[in-house]
Amino acid sequence: MIESCCGLLCSKCEYRESMNCATCFNVDEQFWGKCPIKSCVFEKGLKNCGFCTQFPCDLLKKFSYDKEQGDDGQRIEQCKKWADT
Repeated sequence: MIESCCGLLCSKCEYRESMNCATCFNVDEQFWGKCPIKSCVFEKGLKNCGFCTQFPCDLLKKFSYDKEQGDDGQRIEQCKKWADT
């Protein structure tokens, strides 16, 4: 089951419960603000980034390899897995 637009595993997110996050598919704006990845995915009518012809784009790479919030490419790999199922 696809959990997010960017490949983040919401079920394993440490902030989900404490911030009462309903995942990007169920809210207009996340607790940290508008998400440019979600906006892009929704504008293109995709299930997540893994289904995009530009995958992985610079925006997703920026998020995935961010020094503070990134996950060293794990989101990108998860998007690939979801797109292959």
